Amino acid sequence: MTKALSALPPTRRRHDREIIALAVPAFGALVAEPLFVMVDSAIVGHLGTPQLAGLAVAAALLTTAVSIFVFLAYATTAAVARQVGAGHLASAIRQGMDGIWLALLIGASVVALTLPLAPWLVEIFGASQTATPYAVTYLRISSLGIPAMLVVLAATGILRGLQDTRTPLYVAIGGFAANGALNAGLVYGAGLGIAGSAWGTVIAQVGMACAYLIVVIRGAHRHGASLRPDISGIRASAQAGLPLLVRTLSLRAVLMIATAVAARLGDTDIAAHQIILSLWSLTAFALDAIAIAGQAIIGRYLGAGDEDGAREACRRMVQWGIASGVAIGALIVLARPLFVPLFTGDPSVQDTLLPALLVVALSQPVSGVVFVLDGVLMGAGDGRYLAWAMVLTLAVFAPVALAVPHAGGGLTALWGAMTLMMAVRLATLWFRMRSGRWIVTGATR
Repeated sequence: MTKALSALPPTRRRHDREIIALAVPAFGALVAEPLFVMVDSAIVGHLGTPQLAGLAVAAALLTTAVSIFVFLAYATTAAVARQVGAGHLASAIRQGMDGIWLALLIGASVVALTLPLAPWLVEIFGASQTATPYAVTYLRISSLGIPAMLVVLAATGILRGLQDTRTPLYVAIGGFAANGALNAGLVYGAGLGIAGSAWGTVIAQVGMACAYLIVVIRGAHRHGASLRPDISGIRASAQAGLPLLVRTLSLRAVLMIATAVAARLGDTDIAAHQIILSLWSLTAFALDAIAIAGQAIIGRYLGAGDEDGAREACRRMVQWGIASGVAIGALIVLARPLFVPLFTGDPSVQDTLLPALLVVALSQPVSGVVFVLDGVLMGAGDGRYLAWAMVLTLAVFAPVALAVPHAGGGLTALWGAMTLMMAVRLATLWFRMRSGRWIVTGATR
């Protein structure tokens, strides 16, 4: 890798080193997040099928609730990176603290709603009578950790904006290890059952939030930044995050529609769809790591008033996105005989899965550019355009996907619609990138 970088022009070498330094730890931290649920599932699964089913419902609700507010990380990264580029480290941490205070307010509100509404939410999700009490128990206890989860998002955004993705990786590894140990000890050692799994997750999340807060508070003291809540700053953080919330909800709607359509196609198709969706999500982590690097790097360049640097970094990251997409697509094609049997031994599911999987593999270069440009525009603070672009994408995707069962199409046609969705995103993001309207320099947008 070092020899390959040394053969490139100096500017490209600098960008490549920055991208690698930020993206590789970010990928590790991103992969650690879903492992929390996997560990919980592995431990709770030995308690019985109703307990595992209850965990599945509650975990899906929690994941949805937390992922909706991922703007706490994205918006904070962009705002902090701009201040860093402008050389205002105290203001960078101050803006990050506004994001943390906003996370605490949102988290407290979500907990206040979830505790009384837990039985209703579980019922809407269609849990069976035997799984419902376990789902309600897990959801109520785990919801107490939502404020900590949201603080982790906001604090992660601060550190990314400060060009530090290593600390989030270390915290994620520590949290994962603590979660596994606590779950095993409380579920079996203390005999708390599924409640022990929930408490273990809450304690691990609170521990991660405390670790982040220690790092941020030390930085604030070092640079003389205030830690007190500032109403105007919190309001500004919420306003910056609102367009990204719209974007995230639109993207979640796409995934929900796709799953609903797959369910209409039959049990074989929905089983194959779930396998492909899991793989698609894993590839998204790798591409999202480059996008995170883009958020931090672009925000810093724009904060420093360096338009040429921002454009050059954008071009280089697009090249990284294309190369990563080609590599991932080729890996999917070459490795499919190895990993498909790990998910299912049913020949009918495998036969349904393989052609759709090839569509996913061919679409990876498009996805690579989409993720990169998404990160570039987030780093530029261009949230309003991202929101409208994703709403437009949803408007194009929904009728096409919903028409798949009526047109006699199968899972391959559905993933063709998903590829169309990514192509629309590419068109809207590429248009914005080429227009140059995302380039707004200064410590604030």
